[in-house]
Amino acid sequence: MTKPNQLPTTKWKLKEACDKNIENLLSKEFGIHPIISQILVNRGIQDTEVVRHYLYPSLNDLHSPFLMKDMKKGVLRLLKAIYDHEEIIIYGDYDADGITSVVILFKFIKGITPHVNYYIPDRLQEGYGLKIPAIDTFKNNNVKLIISVDCGISDLEQIAYAQSLGIDTIVLDHHEISGPLPPAIASIDPNREDCPFPFKGLAGVGIAYNFLIALRGSLNKEGFWKNKDYPNLKEYLDIVALGTIGDIAPLVDENRIFVKIGLELITEGQRPGIKALKEVSGVDNQTIDSFKASFSLIPRINAAGRIASPLDAVKLLLTDNMAEARILAEKLDSYNRNRQTMEKKILNEILEIISNNPDIEKMNALVFASDKWHQGVVGIVASRLVDLFNRPAFVISLNNGVGKGSGRSVSGFNIYKGIQQCAPLLLSYGGHYHAAGISIKEENIYEFACLLDETIRNSVEFPELLSQTVIDSECQLTDINLSLMEQIEMLAPFGSRNPEPVLCARNIKVASPFIVGNNHLKMWLKSNGMSCDSIWFSMGKYLPAINGANIDIVFTPQINNWNGSSEIQLKMKDVNIIL
Repeated sequence: MTKPNQLPTTKWKLKEACDKNIENLLSKEFGIHPIISQILVNRGIQDTEVVRHYLYPSLNDLHSPFLMKDMKKGVLRLLKAIYDHEEIIIYGDYDADGITSVVILFKFIKGITPHVNYYIPDRLQEGYGLKIPAIDTFKNNNVKLIISVDCGISDLEQIAYAQSLGIDTIVLDHHEISGPLPPAIASIDPNREDCPFPFKGLAGVGIAYNFLIALRGSLNKEGFWKNKDYPNLKEYLDIVALGTIGDIAPLVDENRIFVKIGLELITEGQRPGIKALKEVSGVDNQTIDSFKASFSLIPRINAAGRIASPLDAVKLLLTDNMAEARILAEKLDSYNRNRQTMEKKILNEILEIISNNPDIEKMNALVFASDKWHQGVVGIVASRLVDLFNRPAFVISLNNGVGKGSGRSVSGFNIYKGIQQCAPLLLSYGGHYHAAGISIKEENIYEFACLLDETIRNSVEFPELLSQTVIDSECQLTDINLSLMEQIEMLAPFGSRNPEPVLCARNIKVASPFIVGNNHLKMWLKSNGMSCDSIWFSMGKYLPAINGANIDIVFTPQINNWNGSSEIQLKMKDVNIIL
């Protein structure tokens, strides 16, 4: 039986009110609940104009794309290629960010010139980034311009080789920069130290979208659209949203605008590929939020690049034919089921290793490797380990003594900067704050794991991260009503750096707890004459401990739609039994 002293399961950290005067001002100015104003202020959103832009995101709030270093150079080079009828290749990555980037660039540029095509390398046969054999093929096809997207910023040798063959390159990338820039015509990456663009958190698809805004504006100034329909780039935001969410980019600033509008378009489902994807995912006719996109739509796009061909996902998002879209969506769904089987097998093997070696769980970083694991799914297994153990994780696929690994991190630890400290042990590496990829010799993996563990241990911010629940505001159950839920929805879309609000309520009586589904704990909670339904996922083991108890609770309120009805339900994060 679970002992009461095993609860709470995490350390609670309540954010104190920063400035009650500002909170009161925002509540009055925008007609919002004090809980909402406290959440905004605690998240650093307190200036009235900043709050206005946050609550009511608009495309008018986007920064000028020409603030990005080399943007003008890149656009001018593409304009030359268009006017000179040069062959253009768009070269992308095989994940959701890379796939969606390729789709929007190809779709837009194809409407301007027929001399454009796309290329995405095979994950297993070619790997990430620009490859010299592919460049040789482009040369044979008379390509004069490569636009690399979601890759390229580290491909110095390859871009120099393309240059030697008379092929220019425009780099559109968002990855961290660890050395000199490549010899490209334009290296457009907000992470350049000399780039004045104010937002550094764009995904690759966000940079591609900014590039299209700049291209469209430049063509418009030259009178290109005089006798043609002026393209509406807002229509691309459903695709941009999928890539942005898929890359776990921070949902603030421009990303918030892209995703807020993009999710509305996804819900409408006008694009055949996305409509078909929703159908096979079982979310057709539902409102699509960032979580449904993350767990239903994006895994199927990613699965194509993980274990099959990313070109199927590109074709799905490009097609205007509903029948073709349904066939492609079924293929992606099949890939995803296979991916889930592989992932489950690897995860179970790792969990067995941990159960047989309990000291591993005490490590600050989890690093595992095997020659039996498919390279395409190790990244998502690393994500599962982060979810389970709340610490950075690398899962490595070995082949002939060389490992290709994917890492994922926790909020507060920059995994890219972490592996920079391990660079001497790596053959190559790349990534950004939350995710990274490495290539490493098998004999260096143990030393890499030890050094990464030490790097995290010495990190200033890391010790506070483990097993901690950050609470945005205290409340009463009587505060939780439909009006508050509507205002919480104004804070969406939720994701990286814009998490769901986490609330705390004290001295709550538990009534009628029982287990549903896959060990989920369902119970009615009562306080001051108010009762509310709740669900605590995968926590059925705590039923004996909380049955009939008085508890403090940490939760996120949500609207639960079931069998045609809607009701407020508390999604539990943690519980403290009042002894």
